[in-house]
Amino acid sequence: MALIDAVKFDGKGLVTAVAQDFETNQVLMVAYMNRDTLAETLSSGDMVYWSRSRQKRWKKGETSGHVQKVREAYIDCDGDALLFRIDQSVAACHENYFSCFFRQNVGGEWKVVAEKME
Repeated sequence: MALIDAVKFDGKGLVTAVAQDFETNQVLMVAYMNRDTLAETLSSGDMVYWSRSRQKRWKKGETSGHVQKVREAYIDCDGDALLFRIDQSVAACHENYFSCFFRQNVGGEWKVVAEKME
């Protein structure tokens, strides 16, 4: 079965997409894709998402240069989430951290536990 045909898009036509670093297995970010951005990602090898806040296509790194190259793609058992193992150039986070998950719950407070990228 083709990957796109196996995906169960939600009522808004979106599916959750997790980006994971290919080398370290660190989760870098979670975003969303629609049918068109998923097809573009699979054909180009570059991660392309759907921005829910801006309601438009969003090619990762298009303005920042911090591109994500697909190495492997997975679908979960329910077909409603995707996992992409990628090569990340520079930072995945728009706040210039390698991962969007740079804050940790420490003693009931969110603490920054990573350093910003240069």
